[in-house]
Amino acid sequence: MTQSGKVYSAAVHRGESRRRRRGLKWINPAWFCVLAAVLLSLIGLAAIGTTRPELVAKQGMLLLVGMSAAGVLAFPHVRWLQKISIPLMILILLLLIILLLPGIPDQIVRPRNGARRWINLGFIDMQPSELAKIAVVLLIASWLRFRKNHRYFTGLLRPLLMALVPMGLILLQPDLGTSLLFLPMCFAMLFAAGARSKHLVVIVLLGVLGGAAMTPFLRPHQKDRIQAMWAQLRGDDRFENDIGYQGARSMMLVGAGGIGGSDADTASALLRWNHLPEEHNDMIFAVICTRWGVLGGLVTWGLYILLLLGGLATAAMSCDPFGRLVAVGLSVGLVAQMVINTGMTIGLMPITGMTLPFVSYGGSSLVVAWIMIGIIFSVALRRPPLLWRQSFEFDDDMESSA
Repeated sequence: MTQSGKVYSAAVHRGESRRRRRGLKWINPAWFCVLAAVLLSLIGLAAIGTTRPELVAKQGMLLLVGMSAAGVLAFPHVRWLQKISIPLMILILLLLIILLLPGIPDQIVRPRNGARRWINLGFIDMQPSELAKIAVVLLIASWLRFRKNHRYFTGLLRPLLMALVPMGLILLQPDLGTSLLFLPMCFAMLFAAGARSKHLVVIVLLGVLGGAAMTPFLRPHQKDRIQAMWAQLRGDDRFENDIGYQGARSMMLVGAGGIGGSDADTASALLRWNHLPEEHNDMIFAVICTRWGVLGGLVTWGLYILLLLGGLATAAMSCDPFGRLVAVGLSVGLVAQMVINTGMTIGLMPITGMTLPFVSYGGSSLVVAWIMIGIIFSVALRRPPLLWRQSFEFDDDMESSA
């Protein structure tokens, strides 16, 4: 073969390789996250239709908005989020502070059940604490992407401070559930970054001590809910018609569904008869168990496990330290929120007013959850073209180019 023929053959081979890689990038584990999110959203629509059918159309519109936002965020390189992580966090902190300022008209900041968590945008009530979850993950990932920062205990303190500031502001709203959600997200990202085991143990101990130190700052109703939960676990029903009413009704409905659930009319009658507060959002898991029984609850849990596995597999295949940590933080955050929500529904955790991602009724929760899926998919589309890669933690090239 002549020299020109060899050059032409090599060029053709390179072109075929590029086309093959472009095709292979669409075969990635993030599709499991998308599949789980779609099925959970459909379960949510069906559950909302069981208890509040007049809200299904609006939730469907919000679902389309969330999926569209996910599609828009999936295609740009995830590194652009790294560049805006600090401005985004500053904006979120300002919004969280606005919620706490006295004198803000109720037309702007809408109190609900004594909590100031929502800003009225006219067409939707925005909950800044939902966006704070994404902002914290992006900011911590931006810091931990450097190989030296996770190997020393002092390098791990800054991510904790990054999480503690929004946690404190959210706790003052008050929103205990969302503030606690930052802890497993932060821990998972530190673990994925390669933090030393002894440092992680110290961080866990600090978290336990910090939680104990926060007890005096809890609102009276929050302390009462914790007390009601312990009483309920011991079989003491003295709070059943007071602060423990919601938890008691929720557990009753979970048991009423049995193994296989009940038909739509029976489920609707049970829900009307028991008068479960917030049944279409915070307590939606009780509706699922009433309608489809224990099997429906297990399927719901299984879909979240599928989402977690897809997110962790996406992180494992990523060649970018920032993208890897973002995928871990977001997927763990979604599943941790599910654990807290379903835990309070079945009486294992105190009632905290936290939604079930993709399933509960609500604009901010649904749209932000889908935005997280879009970001995870963006990480998956930037996987390495080769079957090997260097360790993230000790890649000097990534550090020098950052």
